[in-house]
Amino acid sequence: MNIAELVKKLNTDIEKGLTEEEAKRRLKIYGYNTIKEEDRFSDLKLFINQFKNPFILLLLFASFLSYLLGDKFESLIIILIVFLGGVVDFFQERSAHKTIESLRSLVKVKATVIRSGQKKEIHLEDIVVGDIVILTAGDVVPADCIVIESKDLFVNESILTGESYPVEKMETEKVFKGSYVVSGFAKALCIAIGKDTEFGKIASKYSEIKYETDFERNLRRFGYLLTEVAFVLILIVFFVNVYFHRPVVESFLFALSLSIGITPTLLPAIVTVALSVGAKKMADKKVVVKRLISIENFGSMNVLCCDKTGTITQGIMKLVSYKDLNNKENEKVFLLAYLNAYFQTGFKNPIDEALISYKSLDIDAYKKIDEIPYDFNRKRLSIFVKTPDSKNLLITKGAVKNILQVCEFVEINNKVNPLTDEYKEKILNNLEDFSKKGYRVLAVAYKFNDKDIIGFSDESKMIFLGFLIFEDPLKEDVLDAINILKEKGIKLKILTGDNRFVAKHIGEKLNLNNVLTSEDLHNIHPDALVKVVEKYDIFAELTPSQKEDIIQALRKGGNVVGYIGDGVNDVPPMKSADVSISVDNAVDIAKESADIVLLEKSLKVLLDGVLEGRKAFVNTLKYIFMQTSSNFGNIFSMAGASFIIPFLPLLPKQVLASNFLTDFAVITIPNDNVDEDWINTPKKWDFNFIKSFMVVFGLISSFFDYVTFGVLLFIFHLSPEYFRSGWFIEAMLTQLLVILVLRTKNSFYRSKPSNYLAFSILTIVSLTFIIPYTPIGEILEIKPLPLNLLIIILSIVFLYIAVVEFVKLKFYKVYS
Repeated sequence: MNIAELVKKLNTDIEKGLTEEEAKRRLKIYGYNTIKEEDRFSDLKLFINQFKNPFILLLLFASFLSYLLGDKFESLIIILIVFLGGVVDFFQERSAHKTIESLRSLVKVKATVIRSGQKKEIHLEDIVVGDIVILTAGDVVPADCIVIESKDLFVNESILTGESYPVEKMETEKVFKGSYVVSGFAKALCIAIGKDTEFGKIASKYSEIKYETDFERNLRRFGYLLTEVAFVLILIVFFVNVYFHRPVVESFLFALSLSIGITPTLLPAIVTVALSVGAKKMADKKVVVKRLISIENFGSMNVLCCDKTGTITQGIMKLVSYKDLNNKENEKVFLLAYLNAYFQTGFKNPIDEALISYKSLDIDAYKKIDEIPYDFNRKRLSIFVKTPDSKNLLITKGAVKNILQVCEFVEINNKVNPLTDEYKEKILNNLEDFSKKGYRVLAVAYKFNDKDIIGFSDESKMIFLGFLIFEDPLKEDVLDAINILKEKGIKLKILTGDNRFVAKHIGEKLNLNNVLTSEDLHNIHPDALVKVVEKYDIFAELTPSQKEDIIQALRKGGNVVGYIGDGVNDVPPMKSADVSISVDNAVDIAKESADIVLLEKSLKVLLDGVLEGRKAFVNTLKYIFMQTSSNFGNIFSMAGASFIIPFLPLLPKQVLASNFLTDFAVITIPNDNVDEDWINTPKKWDFNFIKSFMVVFGLISSFFDYVTFGVLLFIFHLSPEYFRSGWFIEAMLTQLLVILVLRTKNSFYRSKPSNYLAFSILTIVSLTFIIPYTPIGEILEIKPLPLNLLIIILSIVFLYIAVVEFVKLKFYKVYS
């Protein structure tokens, strides 16, 4: 179809676009412009997820079966406790998801559309078929569109084609969702959104493939380990109780209740809440998390790669001078540079802004004819203009060496001479002199051309005119920030397109003295690069593909690598890094590609975010430590108790009530304080450490459980009801108080828990003593105990805590 037919079919208007009412109507009918529907938050789905654990489903089924067999009251109590636990977990996770959604909305990429005749910015997901979209340099193409108007439009379609060079797009041609504008301008008509786009069709083929981070993979392994242990215990406990002729259904319910105690049913909620709490604290420090699980990579990061502009330097370019080959200021150099900067339609950059703002020139007599956009392989930008005397003038501005590549002549004292080796040497000597002083240096060249349009081949046989000299001062606090990063276990590596002399000048000021250049990289075998990149702090004169190579080599060396980027050229290295970081004022495609967005481009802000990420990771581990110690020990003890005790050691409802109450305490762990020494180094998952932790502290817990069994059975000779009451209190106290010990690797009395955690533990401990005297105690069949028995139980608990504290300090010494 031609444009007119499409406009008519889609019932839109090229000039006015859709009305707001029509856009809302289409949004309701056809849905959001997203690839996966499940990406959108759903209360119902989240609530159902709380009961997807197979052991919970089995328990509910068995409870229902018990209800049908006549044990209605007990069954309803069990179902009620499981339901209440799911509700608590649901509200915790829901709050976490809402937090993340609100944070993501702060940095959502927007698109410019025409609605009711007015330009308006909307979120990408709100684009509908029939929208008229405005595209400029750096914009993500929000949907599949037909170009209605275009001016020097070049689009990078590498996400679809794998080809990194930009493609020129003309009127009536198609631009695709997921590609991005490198330079130029366009007005386009949206013809397909979401899963109906070409990108959506490709993505849907791979929708089942899930790429896991190291953190996710180890969480899954940990979950499988505990599930396997739980399954074995269920079989043992069930068959032992049946063997001793205990009620089959009640034995099955008891075994399933134990399995829920050890399986990490709360782990997904704890991870989500811990990471969302971390994300909220990071947002308070101007670091916004777009992908929640990336917080773990952020906390694990031990190498940070960045460009120098805006991160190391202030990012505000200032034109210092414009000189010819004789090192004299030359107004012609400035005029041609000004024309080049003024007429270019690519992405905004500090160089062109510095030229235009330096001083204003009257250039009304010049008319732009054509343009060859800047790209990071050529490192040049060419503008073709008609001069006041009707000559066609090609002006090229770019990196000095890249300009030299296309020059055969040089202008000296208003005369054009052949570019001899002597002149080349003089140009390079001038470049070196300026660069050694820390200046950023570009070159300007020109030639006259009779063509009406130009192409890449026209950048040849040009006349070298002179130099543009810029400065970009270092940030005042950058040296302190780099030193603190180093103290926290993060090495900084600067990856820049600037020449080696500027890079070396910056390095000397920052005590980063090893510089490797693009030329050096060409001579290094990829296998050797893994070791070479470790030795250098600064990499100069790089192309985007070389930045990718460096990041991949660092990752192959076992590093967790972060990369900060804000421009179109930063997208490839960002995608290669473990954690991609951008800034709020970056081009759309950089923000879209980022896991983390800084609201202020500063190493200090980034460091604050890293430390919060480490805290979130540590608080997740605290839950795992608690889960693997007291819970594992208690469940192991109950399995053993089935052999030596002539009755069920705890009723199913008592086991579930214990789990439910301890959940209230551990759910506050994500808000806990974290010791300074725990976040001084990058955090990584150590599966062997966790398994050792589980065995050591699980066995300690189990040992004291057996001591309790002996006291209750052989010293006090308690009946089943009082035995269960005594062990219920002991199990609750050990599970709660051990949190205060295992939440720190230091002496527990030197590390202050958060107010939330302290309050929740104190509250549940109090309830543990109160419940036997309430109607709830009667329902759960938990009896009040005599004072002398309570004192004995408390003595066992405090002895247990003392032993755990002693072993913990020794354990961390061994592992340190």
